[in-house]
Amino acid sequence: MAWIGKFLFGWTGIGEDNKQVLLDEPWRDVVWNDSTRARLKQSLLDYKPPIDSVPQARILLVGAVGAGKSSFFNSINSVIRGNITSQAVAGEKVTTRTTEYRTYQVKAGRVGQPLSFLLCDTMGLEASEGAGVNIKDIDNILKGCIPNKHCECDPSALKDRIHCVVYVIDSSKFPVMPPQTKRKLQEIQQKFESYGMPLVVLLTKVDKACPMLEKDLKKVYHSCYIKELIHRASDCLGIPVTNVLPVKNYSSELELNLCCDILLLTAMQKMLHFADNHFDNFDEGTE
Repeated sequence: MAWIGKFLFGWTGIGEDNKQVLLDEPWRDVVWNDSTRARLKQSLLDYKPPIDSVPQARILLVGAVGAGKSSFFNSINSVIRGNITSQAVAGEKVTTRTTEYRTYQVKAGRVGQPLSFLLCDTMGLEASEGAGVNIKDIDNILKGCIPNKHCECDPSALKDRIHCVVYVIDSSKFPVMPPQTKRKLQEIQQKFESYGMPLVVLLTKVDKACPMLEKDLKKVYHSCYIKELIHRASDCLGIPVTNVLPVKNYSSELELNLCCDILLLTAMQKMLHFADNHFDNFDEGTE
């Protein structure tokens, strides 16, 4: 578990000068147009888990207070709906705004059918003992035992379990977290590793991390700073670079933005791909 301390609790290895450097050529190729947005959006509308007994892939969002978990759901919901929405309470606050485990459905339009994935939001990680997300609850969530979280239970049916875990990290802040928070993250990591859950890292607020992106978000894959953040995350967690996804959530905007939408839809699509990889470990008769 050494990567947790290295990555989240004191890593300051990236130079400030890189925040101002944009490469001539992008290190990930993206076509920033309406066709790309429409294709990505349609892939989410069409998505179905590969196992018939699982109606919806369950994606668990875990992260520190203010990292952007609830905002990510609101943002995905906004892109699918075609207008800014705020169903999940989100915002900057010292303590978590999410007070309980919640599952959020994204619908295909205001009166459309729910899509075939759920975003599962946990309380934020907090340093204070007894505050924020409870490790026992995380274990029960992974096993599909919520809402019966007050009791120990064996793993539930595959449809009720978590199929992909996402660490949501504010890319503009790499603070030295208190030991209590570090311990919570280590315990959470051990839990989902024991269940063979795929791990994705969502780097939020990339426009705050790299000031150059406030002017032009489509330069995200030209940014030396964001590239270095992603590669450091990949190295420290021992996961492929493709599992680390940069996004900008909607916060104060009144209208949708093409570049925001493409980054958000790409991240959601990749999470579902990783969930499908997890489903590959089970056969159709799995309960």
